[in-house]
Amino acid sequence: MSGRFVTVEGIDGAGKSSHLQALAARWRAQGHEVVVTREPGGTPLAERLREIVLHEAMDALTEALLVFAARRDHLQQLIEPALARGATVLCDRFTDATFAYQGGGRGFDLAVLATLERWAQQRRQPDLTLWFDVAPAVAAARRAAVRAPDRFESEDLAFFERVRQGYAERAAAAGGRIVRIEGEGDVAAVWARVADALAARGW
Repeated sequence: MSGRFVTVEGIDGAGKSSHLQALAARWRAQGHEVVVTREPGGTPLAERLREIVLHEAMDALTEALLVFAARRDHLQQLIEPALARGATVLCDRFTDATFAYQGGGRGFDLAVLATLERWAQQRRQPDLTLWFDVAPAVAAARRAAVRAPDRFESEDLAFFERVRQGYAERAAAAGGRIVRIEGEGDVAAVWARVADALAARGW
């Protein structure tokens, strides 16, 4: 028995987290066991690494190594066991974020990231990724209204433009796994786009 692995992605303030719980509720109502988690994080070790990544100064390679270390533990301790018992795993960010933030935003070597991806994940990829895409200026206004920024959220708009482009390039190479969701507009309109993406897969 194999479960379903779904991830949500987007720059900080894109609105992905607003829809994550709605996705979980939808699938639970259909009788699925749903495990909601996040990256970096999801296990005690990975959560400790998350705090370091979000708040301590470091270079892009150190950042990438810590993120993939957290991901490896997350996969072994939570994601793979949940999928093996047939659960739906719904994760707020996964490896696409690493390619977007460290690769696109920081300009770090994508070939090194691809090697780390193979080492940490073996062949594991999400079954579906919903990429909530908004203009960086819109996302920045949303972030400013709700919370103080962490080390990534403090970056300028040019950084987030590069992150957005990193997501676009990752989506272009993903063979349909990544579905772009227009993230601007009211919550109901964005959710309708999510529902359409799920319906297109018979979900």
